[in-house]
Amino acid sequence: MTSVKEFRVDHEPTATDLGAGRFVFTDAYSVFDWGQMPDAIPQKGASLCTMGAFNFELLEAMGVPTHYRGVVDTDGEITSLNDCSEPPTEMAIELTQVPDLPYDSETGYDYASYHETAGDNFLIPLEIVFRNTVPVGSSLRKRGEPADYGLDTDEWPEAAVDLPEPVVEFSTKYEEQDRYLTREEADRIAGTASIEALESLALTVNELLTEQAESQGFSHEDGKIECLYHDETVMVADVVGTFDENRFSVDGHQLSKEVVRQYYRREQPEWVEAVSTAKTDVSEADVADWRPLCDVDPISLPADVVEAVSAMYAAGTNAYTGREWFDAPSVESAVETIRNI
Repeated sequence: MTSVKEFRVDHEPTATDLGAGRFVFTDAYSVFDWGQMPDAIPQKGASLCTMGAFNFELLEAMGVPTHYRGVVDTDGEITSLNDCSEPPTEMAIELTQVPDLPYDSETGYDYASYHETAGDNFLIPLEIVFRNTVPVGSSLRKRGEPADYGLDTDEWPEAAVDLPEPVVEFSTKYEEQDRYLTREEADRIAGTASIEALESLALTVNELLTEQAESQGFSHEDGKIECLYHDETVMVADVVGTFDENRFSVDGHQLSKEVVRQYYRREQPEWVEAVSTAKTDVSEADVADWRPLCDVDPISLPADVVEAVSAMYAAGTNAYTGREWFDAPSVESAVETIRNI
């Protein structure tokens, strides 16, 4: 099980063939890589499954290869999202191999061993990040100057800035503390998968999601994809284009998991700081997992915040897909409530 969705295997993948399984979306959530947080957010799981399925079907209609097989309806049958009468919580997917990634305190993570075990059928151990905007506080501002990303200015503006062209970056997926990579590092970690193919696929996904978002009155700020490699083909895996994987906004106001991150930054900065410290200190410890080094636990969300975030997920999914899956307020009303929590 991941921190927010369960993982079920119908039949295992092999060295040459994809397997089959399911994601079961729960109402749990995670921020700052903590894992499962103290609360559940009603309707969140169904919202993510519905939005993810909608985007997978959008990508497949445009010829983008994915591991998506459909959603599971109330009768337990695998079907398309359009044929569902209620928002689904299970997604049927193809499975690839995910070997263990060995870790040694002296030599670090052993990607050579990962790929030796995986062969030519594996989940690429990278997250491919695409950015259309650079908000205040973005780590991108620390990794480069504005001119590096096509901006005609010497200093980063004290406000969010739109990029003239999308930027693609690569980060680790299975390391206990995610880190951004140089292109050379990413190429090595990708194994036999082409880094150029990953970049091209990310840009295609970003373009399609941006077009869909804009058609429904949203702005698409950034997001990520994860991919598998099979039969010399790179395919989009995991879940794509949801309010957890991507950042969207409406009239300049966040419509994504970012609102929960900001809540914790504002209401429990000591926990956020403790997480940051633990992630820094783990590099000096003989362990890979930073969480045991964190001496503060996250607080629970108040009931009114849980209700507001739940409405945000449901209303946002209704608006993005153009279908009333949930009994929810308008997206404008949901965003206004979120602004006031």
